[in-house]
Amino acid sequence: MLNDIYSRRILELAADIPLQGTLPDAHGSAKAHSKLCGSTVTVHLKLDGDVVSAFAHEVKACALGQASSSIMGRHVVGSTAEELRALRETMHRMLKAGGDPPSGKWADLGLLEPARNLKARHASILLTFDAVVDALAKAEAAEKGGAITGI
Repeated sequence: MLNDIYSRRILELAADIPLQGTLPDAHGSAKAHSKLCGSTVTVHLKLDGDVVSAFAHEVKACALGQASSSIMGRHVVGSTAEELRALRETMHRMLKAGGDPPSGKWADLGLLEPARNLKARHASILLTFDAVVDALAKAEAAEKGGAITGI
C-alpha cells in the first residue's frame, strides 16, 4: 500500500517543485497550514483578467503535499480562476468522497488518489489548492477595491 502512495513518480514530483520562491508584486498571496502535520504552503500569484499570469510558492510539506504543489506549479500559469476553484472541489471530492481524479492537464493529480485512505495526509495534499483559491479571492478583492492582498 505505501508503495502505491509513495510511488516513484510522487517522489520525483516532490523532489522537483517548479516556481519556488516569492512574487513581490503579487496581486494576491495566501498561506495554508495544517495543524495536524505542520505542513505549510504559501502562494503568490498575479492575474491578467481571470487568468493566472505569474505564480510562485513556498512549500514546506510532506512528500504528498510537495507532489500536489509540484503539479500545481507545473500547470497553474494560464489557468482561470474558475478552473482552479473547480479543481479544488474535485480534489476534495477525490480524497474525501470517492470522487474521480482530475483529468486533462491536471491528470497527474490522480497519482494522489491512493492517499484517499490516509486521512491524516489529506490536509497536506489540499494545502496548495486552498492557498491558491484564497490568493485568487484576495487578488480579485484588491482589483475591485484596494483590499489587502498579503498573507
